[in-house]
Amino acid sequence: MRIEKRGDGLVVRLPAELVERLGLKEGDDVDLTIQKARVAATPEEREAILAKLRRFRGMVPADFKFDREEANERPPRGKDSKLAD
Repeated sequence: MRIEKRGDGLVVRLPAELVERLGLKEGDDVDLTIQKARVAATPEEREAILAKLRRFRGMVPADFKFDREEANERPPRGKDSKLAD
């Protein structure tokens, strides 16, 4: 999308595909809200991501609970640790 100056204001030029998909026409009013910046995946990208995630289905027990604190713990290091070998 491109932002252009028109008179005293700015205009956002929308690609034809977006206009068509949203069913917009000249003179339509739209409401905009400010949200955190994010990257939106296309439907094809979204499906590819979901397909990759589905491969993990059933690989963890159904009662598994993720513990963020445990996941972020660092194992001891040094000459007395098991990882020192």
